[in-house]
Amino acid sequence: MEFMISAIIFLILLYTVIPYFLSRGLGVNVVKRGRDLSKIAFTFDDGPNPIYTPILLDLLKENEVKATFFVVGTKAEKYPELIQRMHNEGHLIGIHNYVHHSNWFMSPWKVQKGLKDTAKVIEAITGVEPIYYRPPWGMLNLFDFIKRGKYKIILWSIMAEDWRTSGGSEKIKQRLANIKGGDVILLHDCGDTLGAESEAPRNTINALRDVLKTVKTKGFTCVRVDELVKKL
Repeated sequence: MEFMISAIIFLILLYTVIPYFLSRGLGVNVVKRGRDLSKIAFTFDDGPNPIYTPILLDLLKENEVKATFFVVGTKAEKYPELIQRMHNEGHLIGIHNYVHHSNWFMSPWKVQKGLKDTAKVIEAITGVEPIYYRPPWGMLNLFDFIKRGKYKIILWSIMAEDWRTSGGSEKIKQRLANIKGGDVILLHDCGDTLGAESEAPRNTINALRDVLKTVKTKGFTCVRVDELVKKL
């Protein structure tokens, strides 16, 4: 019995914690930042959202910023016009999976099906097959490494913890005050996932109004993830 319990614990660790340590801690098989110190990449997870995504797109367009959106497949199906707008305005669209569930609690087959289903949704709308992928909460399992295939896994080098409203936009601006060249910045344009607050993206957008001006004065160019990592 003790051997069986030990074996089960080992398998759980092998499937979850070890891949998490390798990816988040050591950066194995993932991209967390770029090498071009003149460029940075803003990325947005969990959308599209019918309220906040259009406002965010307006702000990015106003500031001539190209960004990357890691979208949830079920939401892309529900709001195809927002996916089309992202594409038309030159943003990169990546996969966040079909539903916003942790890969730790899904079988590898369900994760792979979610990737394929989301890719089909995005390609049907834009005509472009997505290859960039960020799993929910950045939680990779063992098979994300083994069955990575054509997908390029993008994590982040800086996050603003913008999924909650506490601290308002000032907290977000403070967390983004030390952006460095090559950074991949994690933000959210939707707040209806587990642990998030629905009004939180409003603070993100308000903070970005100042942050985007600041990064320009520092000489950074805001680019899509594919441009930031193309030399890696």
